[in-house]
Amino acid sequence: MLGKDIGIDLGTANVLIYVKGRGIVLDEPSVVAIDSQTKKVLAVGDEAYRMVGRTPGNIVATRPLRDGVIADFEITEAMLKHFIAKIGVKSFFVKPRILICCPTNITSVEQKAIREAAERSGARSVYLEEEPKVAAIGAGMEIFEPSGNMVVDIGGGTTDVAVLSMGDIVTASSIKIAGDKFDIDIMRFIKNKYKLMIGERTAEDIKKQIGTVFPGGRKDEMEIRGRDMVTGLPQTITVTSAEVQESLEESISSIVQASKNVLERTPPELSADIIDKGVMLTGGGALLHGLDKLLAEELKVPVLVADEPMSCVAKGTGMMLDYLDRGKRKSI
Repeated sequence: MLGKDIGIDLGTANVLIYVKGRGIVLDEPSVVAIDSQTKKVLAVGDEAYRMVGRTPGNIVATRPLRDGVIADFEITEAMLKHFIAKIGVKSFFVKPRILICCPTNITSVEQKAIREAAERSGARSVYLEEEPKVAAIGAGMEIFEPSGNMVVDIGGGTTDVAVLSMGDIVTASSIKIAGDKFDIDIMRFIKNKYKLMIGERTAEDIKKQIGTVFPGGRKDEMEIRGRDMVTGLPQTITVTSAEVQESLEESISSIVQASKNVLERTPPELSADIIDKGVMLTGGGALLHGLDKLLAEELKVPVLVADEPMSCVAKGTGMMLDYLDRGKRKSI
């Protein structure tokens, strides 16, 4: 298999890899387990994720990406090398071309770090593309037409809001509030209300299973276990959907406000198109119960959730790989 082009959705929570001609071949958590004494990588992806919060002192399960950018260069490079080797696209003679997505507001230094990590993990050439643009393409939006398209991409580390027309971004905003922040909000709420310490994975389970952001949108409850902060002993409590909605209120209102700000800066002709077409929700955060309903109510425009929102960016990279051969892509 010589010189396959690959697209990478290098996310804070998950890494998805699209190989031209094969589709999405990898979807694993962006977690790396390392030995803190020897700095040796012990596990990557699914295997490392199972270790989060459950490792002995010398083994650290870490996320090398924070808020959509590289927080630990060496570990990101090791993770990319592992994933690229796993999918078998690199041959001794020909290296793959890689297209990677990044948030809209990252600095040139952060762009350089992403590019270098990809080059050192075995790329022949690296192309960077803005995440909301790729997410919109992956969601099936006609962004190359002279009409307005709005996308809200809620990932693990960042929420990117953008209005696109003629294949480019017209107005955009990127905030560091997304899936990971929701988990922290839930952990903090339970700690303050019940004096109970829970881990990231428990918070994520609560968010997925009973979470809602629309008042009265869900009336479920769930038993959770954690460590009592007063006695230090394990304890079980019951959490309700209403409590999750309360814990996420502040973060969700920031996402609503960012969306409003982008709409306010959008030219009137494009705004009219968005009223007709609606807003597309992509990314893992799009699966949060009631979010589409809440945004539709606040923005006064229809809001749609993409089919398979978590894989929109990866699918979009696959479609953009075709442009590499047509000479339409530029390396940022």
